[in-house]
Amino acid sequence: MNGTSEGPAPAADLGPSVITDSDQGLAPRAGRTEPPAYRSVFTTAPLAMAVVDAEGLVVSANDSLGSLLGTDPEALAGAVAADLVDLASDAGTWHAYREVLRGDRSRLRCTRRLKRADGHSLWAQVTVEPLAGSGGEGHGDSEGLLLSVADVSARRELQARLRHLQMHDPVTRLPNRALFFERLTAALEAESYENGGTGRIGVCYLDLDGFKAVNDTHGHRVGDRLLAAVAERLTRCAEEAAQARSGPPLVARLGGDEFALLVEDSTGTDQLADLAGSVLAALQPPFELCDRRLSVTASVGVVERHTAGTTPTALMQAADTTLYWAKADGRARWTLFDPERNANRMTRQALAATLRPAIERGEFALEYQPLVGMEDGRVRGVEALIRWNHPQFGVLAPNRFIALAEEDGSIVPLGRWILRTACHQARRWQLAHPDEPPIFVSVNVAVRQVWDSDLVADVAHTLEETGLAPELLQLELTESAVMGSAGRPLQVLKALSDMGVHIAIDDFGTGYSNLAYLSRLPVSVLKLDGAFVRGFQYEAAASDSASAAAGAGAGAGAASPADEVIVEAMVQLAHRLGLTVTAECVETSDQASRLRRIGCDTGQGWLYSRPVAPDRISALLGSGPPGVQAGVGNP
Repeated sequence: MNGTSEGPAPAADLGPSVITDSDQGLAPRAGRTEPPAYRSVFTTAPLAMAVVDAEGLVVSANDSLGSLLGTDPEALAGAVAADLVDLASDAGTWHAYREVLRGDRSRLRCTRRLKRADGHSLWAQVTVEPLAGSGGEGHGDSEGLLLSVADVSARRELQARLRHLQMHDPVTRLPNRALFFERLTAALEAESYENGGTGRIGVCYLDLDGFKAVNDTHGHRVGDRLLAAVAERLTRCAEEAAQARSGPPLVARLGGDEFALLVEDSTGTDQLADLAGSVLAALQPPFELCDRRLSVTASVGVVERHTAGTTPTALMQAADTTLYWAKADGRARWTLFDPERNANRMTRQALAATLRPAIERGEFALEYQPLVGMEDGRVRGVEALIRWNHPQFGVLAPNRFIALAEEDGSIVPLGRWILRTACHQARRWQLAHPDEPPIFVSVNVAVRQVWDSDLVADVAHTLEETGLAPELLQLELTESAVMGSAGRPLQVLKALSDMGVHIAIDDFGTGYSNLAYLSRLPVSVLKLDGAFVRGFQYEAAASDSASAAAGAGAGAGAASPADEVIVEAMVQLAHRLGLTVTAECVETSDQASRLRRIGCDTGQGWLYSRPVAPDRISALLGSGPPGVQAGVGNP
């Protein structure tokens, strides 16, 4: 009879540990005499038992032990007990057994897989303890040990079946999330990659595109069959991608329409990229299910890295992030994890998390950029531009956080703060320069402010609170937002216009310009996008070399003669509709002179001033064209 060890007992084994000590009360009393019927009871007992001497040899075995091991019990006499029940296969069990033999330990209990004489295997619970009449711990005159063996194969088989059900998905028969993370955790343990492995690990995390539509259209029965069919194709991909060293990747269903392929001892990103490509290719052929022909694609996030320093949570977070990128990039594709892109995502999340508290903490400030009359060079107004004085990332421009504010709705309280602060400042300038014509202030408004807040009431309250005249306030909305206005947004714009507030279309010419609709909107100002102004970097009469030099000096891109024609047409159209025109991104005097000849009313750009603090605007007020074009706000 031979025993084989399969290492540490799995979690489903009986008992809290492989080796246990009994209570001291289990040790027999010294000098105790056995009843005369002892031998008869021992021989006929249903529990398989053997008496072992102090040297570890079997003195006698009962019939049950012989039947269990498939041999004659008398033939077991003189055999090494440890060999019969595989106690020497691992150091811990062997050491504990020797302690029991010496009398330093009261009991050994462990689970072993034993092989019968006929070749069949069984799981047995083995117990070794001193015989009654020995001295217990420290028994020098021990009468020997009692070895008992209980067949627990049925119990182990039941536990194995229950564990399989617990660790596998009933729809696809694949390992489930619990088993996947168990394998992943084991693969990341130091021992698993310090013994000859590559020390790397990879995950392909995939999600079926549009699976919900399949469930909604054809029902969950068809959806489940589709999941099972997908699982079969993924399993074939894994088998075809099997490496001689590490075997096929583990394919698991993590839930819903999400699957994962775990590659242990991966060889690099190329291996994972090839696997992801084969997965996408395997899913391309249509599925024939329930007399239906269904097509499905998948988005796959791919992560491959060193196992050292990696945790299951970190690895799956990276995989989940990369899967999101694959879907955002257009679906039906795989995307490789990019640390730089992830850092940007983390920064974006950090900004989003602190945006609302930053408003309450007063971390925002406004700078103002002058809008200058093209004819006389005087400041007619200013555009309020917000800055975030972030304690960690420094001063942030609006393009870093305005989109986040629109997504989470914090643009509404932030917009109120901008409106109130800008109007207060415009009123202060008016009071500080009573002899100068008052300048207007232009404030950018997001579409969500129109939908999610009572913008008309907010504006009315702010004007009343600050004492600023309505005609000194201009609200800017992007072209796409204004041109698509209907229903409530259009009513809001008309109410603001009736109040006397000017409405400006920002970045005009970059969206879809429905000119017929433009005539019906309550708009008073068009702000031409800077992309058109960049075409004004040359003089028509200049030589080609001079044109190239001027364009290179401005550093804003190639000049386009067509831009002048387009801008001139838009200016003429605007004037005929009774609108004024502001040119953005004016950077050179040549640009300013050509815009002036075309008929632009005001200009805005670094030629006049960069966005500056409120006190710098005061220096511009009252100064003539030389003072403005000297660039008070420029370095």
